[in-house]
Amino acid sequence: MDAPHPGPVADSLDRRIISALQIDGRASWHRIATALGEPERTVVRRGTRLLDSGLVRIGAMAVRGRSTVLAVRCAPGRARVVATALAARPDCVFAHVLTGTWDCVAEVQCPRDRLAGLVMDELPGLPGIARTLTLPVLRHVRTIREWHAGLLTETEIAALADGTAALPGSADLLPPVDGAGELSRADRLLVNALAEDGRCTYDELARVSGVSEATARRRLGTLRRGGRVRIRAVIEPVLLGLPVEAVLWVRAVPASVDTVAAALAESPHVRYASFVTGERQLLALTAFPDEAALHEFVTRSAWLREAVSVDVSMVLGSLKRGGMLAPRLHG
Repeated sequence: MDAPHPGPVADSLDRRIISALQIDGRASWHRIATALGEPERTVVRRGTRLLDSGLVRIGAMAVRGRSTVLAVRCAPGRARVVATALAARPDCVFAHVLTGTWDCVAEVQCPRDRLAGLVMDELPGLPGIARTLTLPVLRHVRTIREWHAGLLTETEIAALADGTAALPGSADLLPPVDGAGELSRADRLLVNALAEDGRCTYDELARVSGVSEATARRRLGTLRRGGRVRIRAVIEPVLLGLPVEAVLWVRAVPASVDTVAAALAESPHVRYASFVTGERQLLALTAFPDEAALHEFVTRSAWLREAVSVDVSMVLGSLKRGGMLAPRLHG
């Protein structure tokens, strides 16, 4: 994990700073330095460099509805076009191009009363789609807000959490956003500003949204605690020494689904896991240092004793992560 990697990520300290930003993208450099036990000046210099590189981005995403995973089979040569169209949707959280049965996988946020229109009207209208599989998410087991690649201790994680950041094991149940009402104009302006720069100051948020600094601070805290807005540090796993990404479609014995889900949530290689409808109850997005580690995970993990089947799809490229469009399609 600490092997040198070319580019702006120099060593394990850089990766630990990235992990700290994943816990709370708005944490001050002082709080990060204190939690990690590092000189503040060093953390400021390295953290600023990582953000300026554009490979570590902090953004906000308003929760628009309940999560649904879409698996898509595309016409020959159309996977990039379809994935790009899905990623362009404002309600899309992530979109990846895959190997295997399904060419693309995406998660969108859609109120349940609009799901029929999405499936029957919107998706068939996208060029290049040959077949879709719609999998409403019943429960999130882990989201990218809770994934830290095992680089921080529990004490460090607790020191970075401030009541609005996600802690390990606190994965969102589906938030009650259906029918929760639209955000106010001031809140929408605040969220739009954070979507561009999740670390912009409260003074900047106040000026953009037309409220006082104290009001901006209070409103953002309320929105984050209520699950209406999520601040995310969006990175490529390769920056943490994990260049091999795969999607796992896991079918378990019904009585053992919770056991398998808990085991997946404990693994530092599992970036995201959800309990979904359909034949395979669990969907996991994973990242590994190499293909040998992936093979080990899907052939020798203890949780496999409770699994009926595991299908593995390699991630060929990502168009969107954490609600933010990727700068380019990574191979």
